[in-house]
Amino acid sequence: QQQLVESGGGLVQPGGSLKLSCAASGFTLDYYRITWFRQAPGKEREGVSCINHRGSNTQYVDSVKGRFTVSRDNDKNEAYLEMNNLQPEDTAIYYCGARFSGSEYCPLRGATIDYWGQGTQVNVSS
Repeated sequence: QQQLVESGGGLVQPGGSLKLSCAASGFTLDYYRITWFRQAPGKEREGVSCINHRGSNTQYVDSVKGRFTVSRDNDKNEAYLEMNNLQPEDTAIYYCGARFSGSEYCPLRGATIDYWGQGTQVNVSS
C-alpha cells in the first residue's frame, strides 16, 4: 500500500525551529515531486514549498522564504521541511503530497497530488 507519513511536528516557541519529515512506503519517491502544504484553522490549505524529483528546483511561498528549507533524500525515500524562526502564524497542520513527475515543474498553486500524508500538527506559541 502506497502511503506518505509525516513526522516532526510539535509545540515550539516563537523563533524556534522544527524539521518535518515525509517518509514514503510502498513506492519510491525517485520520480515524484514533493509539495508541502499547510492548513490553519479556518483557512484554506496553501502550498508552502515544493521540490522536484531530483531536488534541482525548489519553490517557496513568500511568507516562508528565508526561513524554511525543503530537501529530499531519495536513497532514504524521504523529504524534509526545515522550519526556522517559526512564528505564531505558522501554526497549522502540515501535509506532504507526492506527484509523479520527472520535470522541473514545481507549482505551489493548483498542484495535482497522487499521494497525501495524514498531516502533522505544528503549534507556535509562547
